[in-house]
Amino acid sequence: MSDATTSLVVLAATVALFIWNRLPVGIVAVISALALYVTGLVDSTTAVAGFGEPIVVFIVGLFMVSEGLDASGVTGWAGQTLVRRVGTRRAALLLGLTALAALMGAFVTPNGSAAALLPVTVVAARRAGVLPATLLMPVAFAASAGALLVLSGSTVNVIVSDALHELTGEGFGFFEFALIGGPLVLVTMVVCLAGAGRLVPHRDPIEQTADLSGHVDTLIEGYTLEQGFYRLLVPAGSSLVGKIGTSVATAAVTPIALQRPDGASAPPDAHLADDDVLILSGSSEQVESIRAEHGLSVLSRPLTRGSPGNLLSDAAGIAEVVVPPRSRLVGERVYPGTTRGELTLLTVGRFGRSRGPQGTVLHEGDMLLLHGPWAAVNDLARESDVLLISDPDLIRRQNAPLGRRAWLALGVLAVTVALLATGITSPAISALVGAGLMVLTRVITPYQAYRAVSWQTVVLIGGLIPLSVAIASSGAADLIADLIVDLVAGTGPRVLLALLFAVTVVLGQAVSNTATVLIVAPIALAAGEAAGVGPAPVLMLVAVAGAASFLTPIATPANMIVMGAGGYRFGDYWRLGLVLTLVWFVVAVALIPLIWGS
Repeated sequence: MSDATTSLVVLAATVALFIWNRLPVGIVAVISALALYVTGLVDSTTAVAGFGEPIVVFIVGLFMVSEGLDASGVTGWAGQTLVRRVGTRRAALLLGLTALAALMGAFVTPNGSAAALLPVTVVAARRAGVLPATLLMPVAFAASAGALLVLSGSTVNVIVSDALHELTGEGFGFFEFALIGGPLVLVTMVVCLAGAGRLVPHRDPIEQTADLSGHVDTLIEGYTLEQGFYRLLVPAGSSLVGKIGTSVATAAVTPIALQRPDGASAPPDAHLADDDVLILSGSSEQVESIRAEHGLSVLSRPLTRGSPGNLLSDAAGIAEVVVPPRSRLVGERVYPGTTRGELTLLTVGRFGRSRGPQGTVLHEGDMLLLHGPWAAVNDLARESDVLLISDPDLIRRQNAPLGRRAWLALGVLAVTVALLATGITSPAISALVGAGLMVLTRVITPYQAYRAVSWQTVVLIGGLIPLSVAIASSGAADLIADLIVDLVAGTGPRVLLALLFAVTVVLGQAVSNTATVLIVAPIALAAGEAAGVGPAPVLMLVAVAGAASFLTPIATPANMIVMGAGGYRFGDYWRLGLVLTLVWFVVAVALIPLIWGS
């Protein structure tokens, strides 16, 4: 069996395993690379060389930059701002959400865009009195279209640009994709606006997304956070040392508790010692008088109805937790204003009412309202002694305003885009600079950076690069290309592009668009060369067709992300998806030869 035939057998087996969908796509890619090595189509170095390709480094960096934008609240803020501005009219809402999805798809990837806008879209649909299904599918499709606006929009763009660079010494420009991506985004918005009401099934959602956009106000009302408390440090030598905490009580000031340097709490009638924290509730004037008289330091001021921005900000948030049965907290006396780790207890609720500024022996079912840095709030999900009532991440996405981290993240994005657009350095280095700055500026932690990377995507690309190389080097690409060229002989370059579009789209509905483009690219280039069509239009056509993942939910993760919240079934995507695919087909085949020649 010739090398060309062997590589086609490996290709067919790889595609079959992808369609079978019983193995992770990363494992299939690794099996493909090993099969190429075992059959002698590639040597050991080439079999693993894909994992060290600059394209892989570039993609890893982009994942981290996208995580910075998401973790800093930029994406959530953008969605909330849009919903507030466009109101509840369905047409305006759909146009606004699809436009934002496309923009975010360009800079946060389509999957990140769909994930970030999912809760926002569901909440907006509920307020507008429409089913989420009528908005979520258009949002996912628009996110895929937005990926074609810039080079970093998706791995597909990076793959075709890298292939063009290898052939010509110059890849596609950072914003060059927008020449075709812009028109595609516009037609996607128009088709979704015209067809979503009729072509998308109106189903009830399988998964419910809570509307927590007014969460702070709800908690303020529920726990009657009116006065709050002051935490005052009693330094060594203060006149209060040796006295009991209640000695400062007045008609306008109520001592709540003491907290020792080791974190232990004590009732307000205990004796104060050096470096204790005295917790008071009362009028600011009277508390200030006590502070000045006894030489105390203010550690924190009240968090109340009058300061909602301090209750929930970019840096800190609130969490409502319940004390479950068999918790170690049952029977423990706690006091508002005391801290445990980085979290401060604001108040205790029992039977739907706040216990106010007093100590409480905790019972099963008591509610605790806690405040602290977001990292500490998120850690409560792993705490066995309390149960979180609402997802802190969802609260943050729907409520937190832009803060310092968000502006830093936007600055890092601007630097990364500038490096990519100007070509001062390679794309891989540009992405690494962006990722490094996200960590150095503490927009994200190293752990968040590692977690942000879709390692399945990395393994998929690294494992399939050898297959792409083998298809080209073994002559298999030429064999298939000859068949394609024979089919379109004497018909012109647009017919060749049309056929390549159809092949790519069909394969891309069952196989990830990344894998599809890696497989199709060498075949398309060979067909283009044989038919006298340049590599630029062929590769851009493949990129567009690869992004046209609209017919099935498994075609792209963005489609899967919205499936449960939209209540969609497997066969619900093809109606709107087919119309959109046909429109993309017309636009791509008509414009690409005009823009990039033939």
